[in-house]
Amino acid sequence: MSEHAYELVHRDADNELEELAETASGGEVIYLTRAGERIAAVVPADVAAAVEAAIAALEDAFDARAAREAMAEIEKGGPTISLRQLKADLGL
Repeated sequence: MSEHAYELVHRDADNELEELAETASGGEVIYLTRAGERIAAVVPADVAAAVEAAIAALEDAFDARAAREAMAEIEKGGPTISLRQLKADLGL
């Protein structure tokens, strides 16, 4: 657990939602726990946005790499299928 985080038992969270929001907006991370195990976290919005941006960048990089690899395979004479066949395969 980070030095500044604290834990809140899941059953107590409903009564403290406003406090959770205030704490998170101040930069703290709050872990919600059930039976002593972390099940969720309330994080500052900027942290959540940074995580979402990082995930999107990783997905974009993965997609770009896959596209480059597919194009290289095609350029080597690898197999291709028509749009008509692709639609049929997907049931469209």
